[in-house]
Amino acid sequence: MDAVARAGLTPEVLARAGAELADEVGFEQVTVTELARRFDVKVASLYSHVKSSHDLKVRIALLALAELADRATDALAGRSGRDALAAFAEAYRGYAREHPGRYDATRLRLDPQTAAASAAPRHAHLTRAILRGYHLPEPDQTHAVRLLGSVFHGYIGLEAAGGFAHTPVDPQQSWDWIVDSLDALLRARAGT
Repeated sequence: MDAVARAGLTPEVLARAGAELADEVGFEQVTVTELARRFDVKVASLYSHVKSSHDLKVRIALLALAELADRATDALAGRSGRDALAAFAEAYRGYAREHPGRYDATRLRLDPQTAAASAAPRHAHLTRAILRGYHLPEPDQTHAVRLLGSVFHGYIGLEAAGGFAHTPVDPQQSWDWIVDSLDALLRARAGT
Protein backbone atom coordinates (compact mmCIF):
# COMPACT_ATOMS: atom_id res chain seq x y z
CA MET A 1 0.00 0.00 0.00
CA ASP A 2 1.44 3.38 -0.99
CA ALA A 3 1.77 6.41 1.30
CA VAL A 4 -1.22 8.20 -0.27
CA ALA A 5 -3.53 5.24 0.34
CA ARG A 6 -2.20 4.86 3.89
CA ALA A 7 -2.86 8.54 4.53
CA GLY A 8 -6.46 8.17 3.27
CA LEU A 9 -6.02 11.04 0.85
CA THR A 10 -8.90 12.05 -1.39
CA PRO A 11 -9.62 15.32 -3.19
CA GLU A 12 -11.93 16.28 -0.29
CA VAL A 13 -9.33 15.49 2.36
CA LEU A 14 -6.75 17.51 0.41
CA ALA A 15 -9.13 20.46 0.04
CA ARG A 16 -9.85 20.49 3.77
CA ALA A 17 -6.14 20.17 4.61
CA GLY A 18 -5.40 22.91 2.08
CA ALA A 19 -8.00 25.13 3.74
CA GLU A 20 -6.37 24.57 7.13
CA LEU A 21 -3.00 25.33 5.60
CA ALA A 22 -4.41 28.51 4.05
CA ASP A 23 -5.59 29.67 7.47
CA GLU A 24 -2.10 29.06 8.88
CA VAL A 25 0.15 30.44 6.15
CA GLY A 26 -2.13 32.43 3.84
CA PHE A 27 -4.08 31.34 0.80
CA GLU A 28 -1.45 32.52 -1.68
CA GLN A 29 1.16 30.28 -0.04
CA VAL A 30 -0.84 27.07 -0.51
CA THR A 31 0.76 24.65 -2.98
CA VAL A 32 0.61 20.96 -3.73
CA THR A 33 4.25 20.78 -2.70
CA GLU A 34 3.53 22.19 0.76
CA LEU A 35 0.55 19.89 1.18
CA ALA A 36 2.64 16.85 0.20
CA ARG A 37 5.18 17.91 2.82
CA ARG A 38 2.42 18.04 5.44
CA PHE A 39 1.29 14.52 4.63
CA ASP A 40 4.84 13.25 4.19
CA VAL A 41 4.12 11.96 0.70
CA LYS A 42 5.70 12.62 -2.68
CA VAL A 43 4.32 15.55 -4.63
CA ALA A 44 3.72 13.39 -7.69
CA SER A 45 1.46 11.09 -5.69
CA LEU A 46 -0.97 13.94 -4.97
CA TYR A 47 -1.48 14.63 -8.67
CA SER A 48 -3.82 11.65 -8.88
CA HIS A 49 -6.18 13.68 -6.66
CA VAL A 50 -5.55 17.29 -7.74
CA LYS A 51 -4.34 18.49 -11.12
CA SER A 52 -2.23 21.42 -9.93
CA SER A 53 -1.83 24.01 -7.20
CA HIS A 54 -4.50 26.05 -8.99
CA ASP A 55 -6.90 23.09 -8.92
CA LEU A 56 -6.19 22.71 -5.19
CA LYS A 57 -6.94 26.41 -4.66
CA VAL A 58 -10.20 26.13 -6.58
CA ARG A 59 -11.21 23.21 -4.36
CA ILE A 60 -10.35 25.26 -1.26
CA ALA A 61 -12.38 28.19 -2.63
CA LEU A 62 -15.39 25.93 -3.23
CA LEU A 63 -15.14 24.55 0.30
CA ALA A 64 -14.85 28.04 1.78
CA LEU A 65 -17.75 29.43 -0.27
CA ALA A 66 -19.97 26.60 0.96
CA GLU A 67 -18.91 27.06 4.59
CA LEU A 68 -19.49 30.80 4.43
CA ALA A 69 -22.89 30.39 2.74
CA ASP A 70 -23.92 27.94 5.47
CA ARG A 71 -22.81 30.39 8.15
CA ALA A 72 -24.65 33.29 6.53
CA THR A 73 -27.80 31.18 6.08
CA ASP A 74 -27.77 30.26 9.76
CA ALA A 75 -27.17 33.88 10.74
CA LEU A 76 -30.14 35.13 8.72
CA ALA A 77 -32.67 32.63 10.04
CA GLY A 78 -35.67 34.50 11.42
CA ARG A 79 -34.18 37.95 10.88
CA SER A 80 -35.16 40.87 8.67
CA GLY A 81 -34.26 44.50 8.10
CA ARG A 82 -31.33 45.87 10.02
CA ASP A 83 -31.06 42.73 12.14
CA ALA A 84 -30.63 40.60 9.00
CA LEU A 85 -28.16 43.06 7.53
CA ALA A 86 -26.06 43.09 10.71
CA ALA A 87 -26.17 39.30 11.08
CA PHE A 88 -25.15 38.79 7.46
CA ALA A 89 -22.29 41.28 7.77
CA GLU A 90 -21.09 39.72 11.02
CA ALA A 91 -21.20 36.23 9.50
CA TYR A 92 -18.71 37.38 6.88
CA ARG A 93 -16.55 39.29 9.31
CA GLY A 94 -16.51 36.46 11.85
CA TYR A 95 -15.61 33.92 9.19
CA ALA A 96 -12.76 36.14 7.97
CA ARG A 97 -11.40 36.45 11.50
CA GLU A 98 -11.63 32.73 12.24
CA HIS A 99 -10.50 31.54 8.81
CA PRO A 100 -8.42 34.25 7.14
CA GLY A 101 -6.98 31.96 4.46
CA ARG A 102 -10.33 30.45 3.62
CA TYR A 103 -11.91 33.88 3.48
CA ASP A 104 -9.24 34.94 0.98
CA ALA A 105 -10.05 31.78 -0.98
CA THR A 106 -13.66 32.94 -1.38
CA ARG A 107 -12.28 35.83 -3.42
CA LEU A 108 -10.61 33.53 -5.99
CA ARG A 109 -11.89 34.21 -9.48
CA LEU A 110 -13.63 31.07 -10.69
CA ASP A 111 -14.47 30.24 -14.26
CA PRO A 112 -18.18 30.87 -14.96
CA GLN A 113 -19.15 27.18 -15.07
CA THR A 114 -17.42 26.39 -11.77
CA ALA A 115 -18.85 29.52 -10.13
CA ALA A 116 -22.38 28.66 -11.25
CA ALA A 117 -22.10 25.16 -9.77
CA SER A 118 -20.59 26.42 -6.49
CA ALA A 119 -22.11 28.09 -3.44
CA ALA A 120 -21.38 31.51 -4.98
CA PRO A 121 -24.97 31.97 -6.23
CA ARG A 122 -26.21 31.25 -2.69
CA HIS A 123 -24.34 34.34 -1.50
CA ALA A 124 -26.13 36.51 -4.05
CA HIS A 125 -29.49 34.94 -3.13
CA LEU A 126 -28.85 35.57 0.56
CA THR A 127 -27.97 39.20 -0.12
CA ARG A 128 -31.10 39.63 -2.22
CA ALA A 129 -33.18 38.02 0.54
CA ILE A 130 -32.00 40.74 2.91
CA LEU A 131 -32.71 43.43 0.36
CA ARG A 132 -36.26 42.20 -0.29
CA GLY A 133 -36.99 43.41 3.22
CA TYR A 134 -36.10 46.91 2.06
CA HIS A 135 -38.45 46.67 -0.96
CA LEU A 136 -35.83 47.90 -3.40
CA PRO A 137 -36.83 47.77 -7.07
CA GLU A 138 -34.40 46.87 -9.83
CA PRO A 139 -31.85 48.12 -10.73
CA ASP A 140 -31.47 49.50 -7.20
CA GLN A 141 -31.38 45.98 -5.75
CA THR A 142 -28.44 45.04 -7.97
CA HIS A 143 -26.66 48.27 -7.04
CA ALA A 144 -27.26 47.45 -3.37
CA VAL A 145 -25.86 43.91 -3.75
CA ARG A 146 -22.69 45.43 -5.17
CA LEU A 147 -22.57 48.12 -2.49
CA LEU A 148 -22.87 45.65 0.38
CA GLY A 149 -20.25 43.34 -1.09
CA SER A 150 -17.86 46.21 -1.66
CA VAL A 151 -18.29 47.69 1.80
CA PHE A 152 -18.14 44.42 3.72
CA HIS A 153 -15.24 42.92 1.79
CA GLY A 154 -13.38 46.23 1.79
CA TYR A 155 -13.72 46.76 5.52
CA ILE A 156 -12.80 43.15 6.29
CA GLY A 157 -9.74 43.41 4.05
CA LEU A 158 -8.56 46.64 5.64
CA GLU A 159 -9.13 45.29 9.13
CA ALA A 160 -7.25 42.06 8.34
CA ALA A 161 -4.33 44.07 7.00
CA GLY A 162 -4.11 46.06 10.26
CA GLY A 163 -5.47 49.21 8.66
CA PHE A 164 -7.30 50.30 11.81
CA ALA A 165 -4.65 49.44 14.38
CA HIS A 166 -3.37 52.98 14.85
CA THR A 167 -6.63 54.86 15.36
CA PRO A 168 -8.25 55.66 18.69
CA VAL A 169 -11.75 54.59 17.57
CA ASP A 170 -12.63 50.95 18.20
CA PRO A 171 -13.12 49.14 14.85
CA GLN A 172 -16.32 47.57 16.22
CA GLN A 173 -17.80 51.04 16.68
CA SER A 174 -16.97 51.85 13.07
CA TRP A 175 -18.45 48.54 11.93
CA ASP A 176 -21.70 49.23 13.78
CA TRP A 177 -21.78 52.76 12.36
CA ILE A 178 -21.33 51.38 8.85
CA VAL A 179 -24.14 48.83 9.29
CA ASP A 180 -26.42 51.55 10.69
CA SER A 181 -25.52 53.84 7.78
CA LEU A 182 -26.16 51.11 5.21
CA ASP A 183 -29.50 50.34 6.84
CA ALA A 184 -30.49 54.02 6.73
CA LEU A 185 -29.37 54.34 3.12
CA LEU A 186 -31.31 51.25 2.02
CA ARG A 187 -34.46 52.43 3.82
CA ALA A 188 -34.12 55.89 2.27
CA ARG A 189 -33.62 54.48 -1.24
CA ALA A 190 -36.73 52.38 -0.87
CA GLY A 191 -38.69 55.28 0.58
CA THR A 192 -39.62 53.37 3.72
